[in-house]
Amino acid sequence: MSDTPVSERYGTGASRASSSGPAGADPKGPVIAVVIPCYRETAHILDVVAAIGGEVERIFVVDDACPDHTGNFVRENCTDSRVEVIVHPRNTGVGGATLTGYSHALAADAGIIVKLDGDGQMDPALIPDLVAPIEEGRADYAKGNRFHDPDGLIRMPTARIFGNLVLSFAAKLSSGYWNIFDPTNGFTAIHARVAERLPFDKISKGFFFESDMLFRLGLMRAAAADIPMRARYGDEESTLKIRSVVLEFAAKHWLNAAKRILYSYFLRDFNIASIHLILGKPLFLFGLIFGAVQWRASIASGTPATAGTVILAALPIILGSQMLIAFVDYDTRNLPRQALHPRLKKRPPTPPA
Repeated sequence: MSDTPVSERYGTGASRASSSGPAGADPKGPVIAVVIPCYRETAHILDVVAAIGGEVERIFVVDDACPDHTGNFVRENCTDSRVEVIVHPRNTGVGGATLTGYSHALAADAGIIVKLDGDGQMDPALIPDLVAPIEEGRADYAKGNRFHDPDGLIRMPTARIFGNLVLSFAAKLSSGYWNIFDPTNGFTAIHARVAERLPFDKISKGFFFESDMLFRLGLMRAAAADIPMRARYGDEESTLKIRSVVLEFAAKHWLNAAKRILYSYFLRDFNIASIHLILGKPLFLFGLIFGAVQWRASIASGTPATAGTVILAALPIILGSQMLIAFVDYDTRNLPRQALHPRLKKRPPTPPA
């Protein structure tokens, strides 16, 4: 790479293109920082960094205790003045490495923080598209969606497609973002004012990081947007194995869904959807269990169930299911639609991890 200063090579700073963001915003647009969590990425990291365009002013490469010393490799071979390397003394997982990068980006006064994997599966040329909803004040958080274009899925393994479909539905339920798909996609962007309010100590540090981020953002009522992107697969090997995390993900999604519903419909608010859930679930379960018990007794005795018994079982099931459907309908429409960050003030910076 050239030793020419980044501001001259890429036209950052005062020469950067104007943003179409909300009135009163910096005409140059917010400072964009990229965080790249790394674990065994020496084969691709230099190409990833080289492909990052001039709209980005800071790049934080986080070596998560890599066995191949990706951080040292970048220090020795990358001359891009935007790059800062952070090395973890021990492995924390992709979430832990990303949060470390977030901390450094916040300390560097970044306005928008992009998370980009170091394996080359994400095209850095899409960063302007990813940050556009945030710059324009339409969203607080944006993420890639590899499922928007079916033609781009040809090279994605079938098992991964199925796994993502299941995980996407679970993430919708646990986060409340029914309009978001492909939750494990690590190509994300977040406004700094929203990122600094996240509970870093509570967010999952492993592969569940992206899904847990959606859950935390949902509790904050942050607006999120899906950005279409094409899946890129080369010779890299993903460290996420769907079969090895399915039970862990299922348990965490169930717990997050329970916490979200409790907080959203009983602690922060109580409305008609809360009543539907309170009445619908016990009615449906009562009818189902009572009907099963009576059906088994009828089979054992050979005596047909009376009309009253059938109605006593069927009516709670019908009423309960209708109430649960009404709750789900309300929940799917109860999406955060207004971005938080135009109304948030900056918090005092905290020392990087």
